[in-house]
Amino acid sequence: MAEPINLEINDGEQLAIVGDNAAGKTRLVEILTGHYPLLLTEVQYDFGPAERRLVSENVKYITFRDSYGEGDRTYYHQQRWNQHDIGPDMPTPRSILGENLADFQSTASGTGLFRDELLDKPIVTLSSGELRRFQLARALSHRPRVMILDNPFIGLDASTRDQLRMLLGRLTQDTGLLLILVLSRPDEVPDFVTHILPVEGLRLLPKLTREEFFRQYETESGPVLHDRSTDQVSPTGNEIIRLNHVSIRYGERTILRDLCWTVREGERWALTGENGSGKSTLLSLVCADNPQSYACDIRLFGRQRGTGESIWDIKRHIGYVSPEMHRAYQRDMPAVDIVASGLSDSVGLYVRPRPEQRTQCLQWMKRFGIEHLAERTFLRLSSGEQRLCLLVRAFVKDPRLLILDEPLHGLDLNRRRHVRQIIEDFATQEGKTLVMVSHYAEELPPCITHHLRLERN
Repeated sequence: MAEPINLEINDGEQLAIVGDNAAGKTRLVEILTGHYPLLLTEVQYDFGPAERRLVSENVKYITFRDSYGEGDRTYYHQQRWNQHDIGPDMPTPRSILGENLADFQSTASGTGLFRDELLDKPIVTLSSGELRRFQLARALSHRPRVMILDNPFIGLDASTRDQLRMLLGRLTQDTGLLLILVLSRPDEVPDFVTHILPVEGLRLLPKLTREEFFRQYETESGPVLHDRSTDQVSPTGNEIIRLNHVSIRYGERTILRDLCWTVREGERWALTGENGSGKSTLLSLVCADNPQSYACDIRLFGRQRGTGESIWDIKRHIGYVSPEMHRAYQRDMPAVDIVASGLSDSVGLYVRPRPEQRTQCLQWMKRFGIEHLAERTFLRLSSGEQRLCLLVRAFVKDPRLLILDEPLHGLDLNRRRHVRQIIEDFATQEGKTLVMVSHYAEELPPCITHHLRLERN
């Protein structure tokens, strides 16, 4: 942090740490959990009435970055639910818990967090809401005194966010648990939070009561996002995507059933639906990541899928980003190289960009306001800065089809406004087509012309 920290957290308080991307929220958590050493002093803890005294026993920190397994770089491909990957060796909640299963079941049944019938489902088939509940119950089974949750609401649909808020509030009342939420969106501070820890410019500002913070926040923030009039580009009629009676099934579960969908050049689609309704599966068909696409009647860019084109022939027309890609992207190389990897649709950078391509990457980074991060390595960036790098990666090759799955996920207010405007400006150019997923209606740009809502089967 940029200056000394003075902070006292009292019994009975429930806290939220709020601040812009790269403001220092994660650094503050690292200090609270003992992972970042302090000079000349140390954090003092009193976990009473708990009998255990170690920080590791009493403080649990959940980031939700690796909901599908810690450090598992294969997740990005597994989440596509490749039917050949789902088998007896696929991790399930039961296999992950091992000898801790009994404690987990006791906690899960006592709080209503996780149903026993989900224990034997492959982890990659659980919805986002089910995964959050599994992570919470797993952490609570260790009986912590303090639980820190990093952006627990992002990626969840509205009803699941409401359920999680109610569940967390009940936990604070019934268990004496101290919750500390790390939030990029101050408007998502739950009702049970009593105090706010604002972080700004690597400085911890004075702790505020909930009422004090919102009086200040509502005065400064204004409307969350502004619409503006936009010139509408008329669709040309050229077919970009056509799915004809497509069904996708994994084991006993049908994800997509008899779906017909046509997207034409110049259209801007909002793709919505509850967690687990098949949005990611649908996008995997379009992005050529799902092997079942060969058995389906799908046309991409006017060509029947499976008639000789390669995956790379399809991907070179598509710019894509998703929360799953972010969770799995663990390449610690300069941010400008992360952006450049989008030119060849690779997860790493295997061919050095030409000088003019590097200039192109830097120009796009400047457009997103992150050109100063060009030489910083990816894993040293804040979560919000990483997200912006991956967004630039989707735009850098000037794609015909832009597919954005929760593109504003984890961004602070100013960056949400800025990125939303970039999406608007790009998608309204001639020859561009947009498919955007968001669980927040206010995040959709005003240029949206069509909606597709998926219902969970």
